[in-house]
Amino acid sequence: MKNLKGILFALISSGTFGLVPLFSLPLILPNLRPEGVAAIGIPTILFYRFLFSSVTMGAVCLYKKTSLKISIKDLAVVFFLALLYAATAKFLVDAYEYIDSGLATTVHFLYPIFVSIVMILFYKEKKSLALLIASVLSLIGVGMMCIHGEASPSLFTGLVLSALTIFTYGLYIVGLNKSRIADMNFDSLTFYVLLMGCLIFLFYSLFTTGVEPITIARDWMNLILLGVFATFISDLCLVLAVKHAGSTITSILGSMEPVVAVLVGTLFFAEHFDWMSAAGLLFVLGSVTLVIVANKNK
Repeated sequence: MKNLKGILFALISSGTFGLVPLFSLPLILPNLRPEGVAAIGIPTILFYRFLFSSVTMGAVCLYKKTSLKISIKDLAVVFFLALLYAATAKFLVDAYEYIDSGLATTVHFLYPIFVSIVMILFYKEKKSLALLIASVLSLIGVGMMCIHGEASPSLFTGLVLSALTIFTYGLYIVGLNKSRIADMNFDSLTFYVLLMGCLIFLFYSLFTTGVEPITIARDWMNLILLGVFATFISDLCLVLAVKHAGSTITSILGSMEPVVAVLVGTLFFAEHFDWMSAAGLLFVLGSVTLVIVANKNK
């Protein structure tokens, strides 16, 4: 039963994170906006996303009476990690303006391969044939998902933006495990990462578009769901999944993230999806699962 709970939490975590496009695209894309209502700037969207998630996480820490004491040195490390996490969120949402959200999320999901490469190069992990095979499979998979219509500057820009999240989120994961805050209470760590992300995007908004006013109820609903449902719940269930089922099962079931994102894009936003896209998605999922299973066996 404990393992079954872990599997359920892992599915909820990856599934809810895959819903990010469902709540963010109606705020970003002009063709999805109500008539006469302008699109909301990405800085404002990200500010509210981190605001609602950090407030909710703070309430959880208060309810659990979690200590939020932190040293200056730890705070500096957490701030650097928050920058990486915030950059991941920004690059991924930016990519939605240029390419299908399902493709962008699938490219982002290649981060476990980058993490494995970093661990081999800098932390003396043994070289793996599985990693080489997985890298080739992932490139083939992404290429197959890109084969529809003619290549364009927007396709290239979207791929670059989503590829940047591989590095920012990969370094974030490595930092969580290898920096001085590796043993820090996860609830307080998550709270500080989200709070600092909120402050980062507050200043980013003030120096760019400003914090734009939200004028319609539907936008408030999407922003709240984006912050609470697709950020806070996803992070919380991730912790519970690791606790009950272990990191390997949780990582493998993380493949639900691009699957859900592709389904959301296809069903709700009429994004391109055919048998070639399906085969490419399977290649990517297979490559990441191969890396995770190989690391577990090692």
